[in-house]
Amino acid sequence: MSIEEILEIVNEKGEFAGSAPRSKIHGNNKLLHKVVHVFVINKSGSILLQKRSTNKDVAPGKWDTSVGGHVNQNEDIKEAVMREMEEELGIVQCELEFLYTYIHSNPYESELVYTHLCLYEGEISFNRDEIDEVRYWTVNEIKANLGKGILSDNFEDEFQNYMKHKRLS
Repeated sequence: MSIEEILEIVNEKGEFAGSAPRSKIHGNNKLLHKVVHVFVINKSGSILLQKRSTNKDVAPGKWDTSVGGHVNQNEDIKEAVMREMEEELGIVQCELEFLYTYIHSNPYESELVYTHLCLYEGEISFNRDEIDEVRYWTVNEIKANLGKGILSDNFEDEFQNYMKHKRLS
């Protein structure tokens, strides 16, 4: 029997406002919690996407951000980024850059997202319990698939923020 994750509830500035089990936070979009996302890109600018396992409770079977995960209670953002990259893709080192923060909200949850960029050309050894497949997509391939139900709603929101940040729209 595994112990359930305890996540910090935060305000829009990321300031601590309490904590609760993951099962209480997911399903209540009034409880804002911190997550990290990482765009893993190669030298040609293509973006690695992961196809979420069909067993996931959020966006099963959808293509999603390269890396995404909760920030654990009492964990700082950089620690969460490095932990999630290793857990999900087996990446232990990369050229990491902080990009921006935004709030993503849907009927299921609300997240304060800390987005990073990782330039990486090495081996990918993904977690087959959480991810069914990974592959690099060009920006144009992603644009062509927006709104078709192939990409997670979280990623579509994230991608729009990324395009604005990089001024690529």
